Amino acid sequence: MRRLEAALGSAVFLVVAPGVVGGFVPWLLTGYRTSNPPASLAVLGAALIAVGAGVLLNAFARFVVEGRGTPAPVAPTERLVVGGLYRHVRNPMYLAVGATIVGQAFVLGRPLLLAYAAAFGLVVATFVWSYEEPTLSARYGEEYAAYRRAVPAWWPRLRPWTPKPRQR
Repeated sequence: MRRLEAALGSAVFLVVAPGVVGGFVPWLLTGYRTSNPPASLAVLGAALIAVGAGVLLNAFARFVVEGRGTPAPVAPTERLVVGGLYRHVRNPMYLAVGATIVGQAFVLGRPLLLAYAAAFGLVVATFVWSYEEPTLSARYGEEYAAYRRAVPAWWPRLRPWTPKPRQR
């Protein structure tokens, strides 16, 4: 897949998937109406939103540049993405979307969004376990198996993992 196609596909997927799940649904649930939470909670929430958005954009860019594809299952990467934040945790995109949802809960003072974040986490973990991991195992074989053994799915490792050079 050429980089331009990968970039356009990733941009569309960014709006359709994380944009809906992390932005549109919270708006539907709250109308972005605030209950005026304490300033410290709102600041923490804003930081979570900013970090989550940055991680998400970085991960999407990595799929284009390193993987030569998109995060969308219909247009997968040509190469397994294991650089950048993926050296610390296997699922930074899902964690980033979850952080933006929790951040919005804090900024708005809306506990309903915490319940939504928990439901999102359950759905995502089920998707990863039942579809994503078997699909990546079938597509990338031992390369993914080694990555999976070295890098945790949900709790980032402090020291980045360094993959062994690819054998050709």
